[in-house]
This record gives sequence, structure tokens and C-alpha cells, in this order.
Amino acid sequence: MAGFTLNPPSNGSAITMHNGVLLVPDNPIIPFIEGDGTGPDIWRATVRVLDAAVSYAYSGQKKIHWMEVYAGEKAYRLKNTWLPDETVDACKNFLVSIKGPLTTPIGGGISSLNVALRQLLDMYVCLRPVRWFSGVPSPVKNPSAVDMVIFRENTEDIYAGIEFEQGSDEVLLFLQLLKENFPKQYAKIRFPESSGIGIKPVSQEGTERLVRSAIDYAITNKRKSLTIVHKGNIMKFTEGAFRNWAYKLAEREYPEQVYTWGQWEKTLAEFGAEAANKAQADALANGCILIKDAIADITLQQVLTRPEDFDVIATLNLNGDYLSDALAAQVGGIGIAPGGNINYQTGTAVFEATHGTAPKYADLDKVNPGSLILSGEMMLRYMGWTEAADAVIKAMDAAIASKQVTYDFARLMDGATEVKCSEFADVLIDNLK
Repeated sequence: MAGFTLNPPSNGSAITMHNGVLLVPDNPIIPFIEGDGTGPDIWRATVRVLDAAVSYAYSGQKKIHWMEVYAGEKAYRLKNTWLPDETVDACKNFLVSIKGPLTTPIGGGISSLNVALRQLLDMYVCLRPVRWFSGVPSPVKNPSAVDMVIFRENTEDIYAGIEFEQGSDEVLLFLQLLKENFPKQYAKIRFPESSGIGIKPVSQEGTERLVRSAIDYAITNKRKSLTIVHKGNIMKFTEGAFRNWAYKLAEREYPEQVYTWGQWEKTLAEFGAEAANKAQADALANGCILIKDAIADITLQQVLTRPEDFDVIATLNLNGDYLSDALAAQVGGIGIAPGGNINYQTGTAVFEATHGTAPKYADLDKVNPGSLILSGEMMLRYMGWTEAADAVIKAMDAAIASKQVTYDFARLMDGATEVKCSEFADVLIDNLK
């Protein structure tokens, strides 16, 4: 690929990782991708809010040094490539970065820039916190009950992208191999001559590193439970194995800090329900985190009807995709839903707007920058700059409570004042104090 020449700010320093600990200087260099479509609008608003929050929280003692890197349409216009090697290297070498929404290229090559970046950097956790800000329009009666954090596996399951197109030489070869070596499985394919085939890998290693990250998060943030969401009643050796490996890891590595439904089932079988219930109650009374599981389809119902039963969620890719968007709808939509992609082993993290590019609104200074601003808040918290992160959350609460909001919220709120994207950033900055 043709390359860019990146010039890191001379007065900034790189974030590093040592013995599993992120080391963040007071002058970190953070790469950013402004994004396509509405990306430039929401990035301009976001960077002003983040800089103001850091300045306010630390009285000028800390400062982010931003470094633009390129992906998407801007990269393609400049260098005829959608995702330059230098961009991937910058995200890897500086560890923490942030990006706006990117266009999916049409035609061959990269199927999704977002997926490509996650795969290339092995960011195996898609972290999606979901909470309601008071006053945000919601289709449910009690959105304040929604306070969940989703750990969605980011590199396996359908994101591995293993497919064979119907009618292709590859699918014919694969079907022949299946027919000759696994006739029982082949017999399950109703119409092999007209079928496309997809494979979903789920590994023990991939499961364990995701679940370990979720448990560590739950412990650090004093959450009450972790729910393993799966479809193991049907796919026993992928989704079912995900559930089983999760329980085994929790019991093996966190015996003093968690209590699992797997342990409950063992006690039930040996000593009966009364003993199992008592063991669970005693463990929770002593501060243990409850680790349980739920089938994916019933979970999508229960996050609506019983949201208070869910806290941290660990799940595979497709389940997590459905859940995160469904939950975002309960608290105001993906326009205000933040996200991050993280490899907790290397420290590499890319925080991002979770919505699309909305090109028809490009350069109109109109759309809600909340998703990217709150992704920036996640970034600050990941860096350990919790005072600045808390300031962003409080400012968002105050701004929405004042009903000075962008068009998407204003049209649904009584007595609201519609403001531009840039003006919403002004409101947030005013509320930092």
C-alpha cells in the first residue's frame, strides 16, 4: 500500500504498557480518525469537549496531543487506499486511539474497515456500556433500569468471515469434502446445490480472554453479576462450549471472588436445592460476583422486561451485535451509544462512534455528537483519567436535563431547544463547571 508520512507531535509522548499496566504520561499522543460523512462534524465537537474536560479536571497539568491518521474516504482520496499500513501501525504503536464512523467500501477488497481494524490489531473485546441519561427520549417505561456493560467477542464467530459463495468452486469443494468425510453433517443441509456455507469458529482461548476481561471489569467496578449469553441449546460445540469454558475459567481463576451457576448445579445435584441456594446466598453476601448464563433469544426479551437482572454481559459476536443495538434503542438510540475495541493483553484500544456515517447530513453541523463524545469518555476512563471522564458524564447529564439538544432528541422532547452539533458541544463545555 502507498504510505503516509505521520509526524507525531514533538511535545507529546506515547502511551506504553508494562507488566500488564497501561502507563499514561501527562502529555499522551493519541491518534484520531475523523471519519466519513458526518464524521468531521462530530469529531470537531468531540475534540473540543474532551480537551475542555481534561483542562478543567487537571487545571492544565495534563493535555492530549492529537495526531490525525487516515482511513476511509479521506485516505482513499489522498492515497488510493482505504486503510493505510501507517494508520494500523499508529494505532498499534501509540496504543490508544479514537475514530469516527467509516464508510464500508463498495466492491471487492476490504468488506468493512471497522472489522479489518479490529482483526489487524486483535482487539478481541468490543466494549459497549449502555446507560440512560435523564430526559433522553425512550420507547420503554423505565429506561433508568438499564445499566449494563456488554463484552462482545470481536474476532471469532461470524467476524472470522469464513464463507463459501453459492455456486463457487470453493463451495463445491467444501461440500464434497463434507459429504465424503462427514456424511451425517452433510445430510443436514437441505439444499446443498443452492447453498452458501458459513463457518463460525469459537475457541477456548478466545472465550477465556474475553471472559477474563469481563470478570476483571466486574471486580474493578464493583458490579454484581456477569451473564454469559449464548445459544448453546442449539449450537452445543460452539456457543455451548463458550458457556462451559466461561464457567470453568471463572471457577479456576477467581475462586474467592465469584460464584457460578455451575457451582450451584453441582451443589444441587449432590446436596439438594436448599443447600445450593444457601451456598449462593452466602457467597453473594460475602461480596462474590454471581456468574450466570442465559439463552440469547430469551435475553433479548428479558433486557426489556427485567433489565435490572443484567449487569455485565459476556457474549459472542453476533449475539453481542443484536444485544448492544437493542439496548441502545432503550436508552435513546445508537446516536448516543459509545463503544470501544480493546486488547487488554497488549493495551491496544480504539474507541469509536457506534453509528453510521449518515452522509446526507454531512457538513450540516446537525447530528448528535453524543456517541463519539461518550466514546471519548470511555477512552479517558481507560487511560485512568477518571476525573475528566466523570466531568464529561456530568456535563452530558446537565446538558440533556437543560433540554438543549440536537434535532434527534429535540423532536421527541417537550419544551426542548434544538441546537446544532457544534452548539451542543458548547452546552457541554459550559456545563463542565
